[in-house]
Amino acid sequence: MSNMTPPETTRAPAAFVTTQWTRVLAARGDSAEAQAALGDLCADYYRPVLTYIQRSGRDGDIARDLTQEFFARLLARRGLDTVEPGRGRFRSFLLGAVKHFLADQHDRASAAKRGGGQEHVPLDAPGAGDTMHAEGGMNSAFLRVADPATPVSDAFFDRQWALTILDRALAALAAEHQAADKAGQFETLKPWLTGDAEQLSQAEAARRLGLNEGALKVAIHRLRKRFRELVKAEIAQTVGEGADVQTELNYLLEVLSQSA
Repeated sequence: MSNMTPPETTRAPAAFVTTQWTRVLAARGDSAEAQAALGDLCADYYRPVLTYIQRSGRDGDIARDLTQEFFARLLARRGLDTVEPGRGRFRSFLLGAVKHFLADQHDRASAAKRGGGQEHVPLDAPGAGDTMHAEGGMNSAFLRVADPATPVSDAFFDRQWALTILDRALAALAAEHQAADKAGQFETLKPWLTGDAEQLSQAEAARRLGLNEGALKVAIHRLRKRFRELVKAEIAQTVGEGADVQTELNYLLEVLSQSA
């Protein structure tokens, strides 16, 4: 997936379309619509958080339980009250929040080992321009989580985020072809979209689809163009009003080009 063709220059949209993250920001987490939008975003981007927590030294059921608890705390409380509308990306907010959540877990585990109290540490997202607050204690099972040996880099989280964006766009593209009764064509052409076509023959693919090679090249070009559009649509759901989708796309492509 990291071999995605660099984006072409596209025209700016005529008007801004309200997206999931901007609905959350506009309502500051108060409305049912905002909570639903936040819930959708959390479901969509569960994997980067889980992978980040696993990379931090928690694995198996502990990582999955911690991820579930993190999102439960985020969704159950008014975690967005201090977010400034129109500012920030959901990616940055979520990364800051999960880092602080893990720091909270470490502090609680350390307190438990010392036999001391378990003073509450707020669940914040410092550095992302956003803050959220949590209340109450955690399940005692989480106090036994080991301290990670080394911190996980932000780039690792961003890479998982980018891969999720690409996977979601690819799934949407596959669904479009399925609905148009062109699933076979999509499966044949997909390697030229994902960078897996090095050893494949365009002549053979054209033969299988009943096309000449010129028509096949056009089909591949259109597939890549539609994929870029869907990637941008996914990104647009996670940035604030007026945010530059192209800038975010360029950044994520840069992250993908780096080693994991």
